[in-house]
Amino acid sequence: MTLRTFRADRGDDRERLDRVLQRHLADRPDITRARIQRWIGEGAVTVNGVAAGKPSRRVLTGDTVALELPPPPPRREVVAQEMPLSVLFEDEHLLALDKPPGIVVHPTKGHRDGTVLNALMARYWGEGQQPGLVNRLDRGTSGVMLVAKTPALHAALARSLRRKDAGKEYLTVIYGTPPAIVGRIERRILRDPEDRIRMTTSKEEGRESVTLYKQMAGAGGLSLLLCRLLTGRTHQIRVHLKSQGWPIVGDPLYGEPRWKGIADPKVAEACREFPRQALHAYRLSFVHPATGAPLEIAAPVPEDLASLIDAAGLHSLKA
Repeated sequence: MTLRTFRADRGDDRERLDRVLQRHLADRPDITRARIQRWIGEGAVTVNGVAAGKPSRRVLTGDTVALELPPPPPRREVVAQEMPLSVLFEDEHLLALDKPPGIVVHPTKGHRDGTVLNALMARYWGEGQQPGLVNRLDRGTSGVMLVAKTPALHAALARSLRRKDAGKEYLTVIYGTPPAIVGRIERRILRDPEDRIRMTTSKEEGRESVTLYKQMAGAGGLSLLLCRLLTGRTHQIRVHLKSQGWPIVGDPLYGEPRWKGIADPKVAEACREFPRQALHAYRLSFVHPATGAPLEIAAPVPEDLASLIDAAGLHSLKA
């Protein structure tokens, strides 16, 4: 058993203890929330040196939380595979890739190979080594993805992306029209209690989450948005836009068949046939953690999204 101790930060303030632990144990995907709740009930979790008691206990900023963790399960070796990689930027410290849609980033139970990580192992790293994936994109999301070449740089790069002056911008095509050209969505995000795959929003529960948006173009019931993340939560843009009644075209998890209400049959067909969520990690800007220099990396709009934008007449992109 290994003792794990951490001090609650502002993002944990007044959150349920079981959710706080799930967040801080993100490096242990084998540990489920049900398992955490059981440990709390057994008195194995302490807050400020006292047994926590209940999973629903609210944590305050500055609380010290501790528990003993069993060893992780044996790690499955990632197999190196020769696959094409589109490199946007590279130096001795980090690598920026243009991830195509439809490619899984990291091996999972259902995707043991053919992932970005498999390709990175073949091109850059030897046996027993593993690159650090800094910002992971969903399978259906395309665009800029950062990779750290050393563990120390991985932690520093993650901190750099959390700075207020960092920019994480995405392009997306949605059903609907926002009420203003620019806006702010500020709703907490938490795991959907009825479906563990999905996230949902709440005014009171979950982690604070903020998305800024700017409408770049609109036509025929569709809009092209440039979204900027001020926080980085799972599925943040997808679930935030869904909460406003603006689902992303093609989104298999949060989408709706709104193409049926589009008057132009060609545009309706383009939306109906779009094979993924129309979401693209367009641009990252941050301070290079090793050199201290400002860095901006952009990924060109992929062919499938460009075709959708063209079919819908959303041409006035000035991002």
